[in-house]
Amino acid sequence: MPDGHLVRELVITVDDDERRLVYAVIEGARPPLRHHHASFQVLPESDGHSRLLWITDLLPDSLAPLIEARTAHGIEEMRKVLELTATAARQS
Repeated sequence: MPDGHLVRELVITVDDDERRLVYAVIEGARPPLRHHHASFQVLPESDGHSRLLWITDLLPDSLAPLIEARTAHGIEEMRKVLELTATAARQS
């Protein structure tokens, strides 16, 4: 997590054909969550690029703003890594 604490996640499904991964936070969430279930799916765009769809379902609803901020941080980190990887691939 951005603040350094660890969260355990359970990978529920990996579907290579659908380019989809489903997981749940099972331990370590701060503050604690009663329920967490999320998925990532890579969707093709018409311009040849891809879009990442990240869906999260959680309880209590009052923690949604906190989880949204953490998700935004995760998206930014993924973007940086993917852009670096794409740049390195173009240069080789």
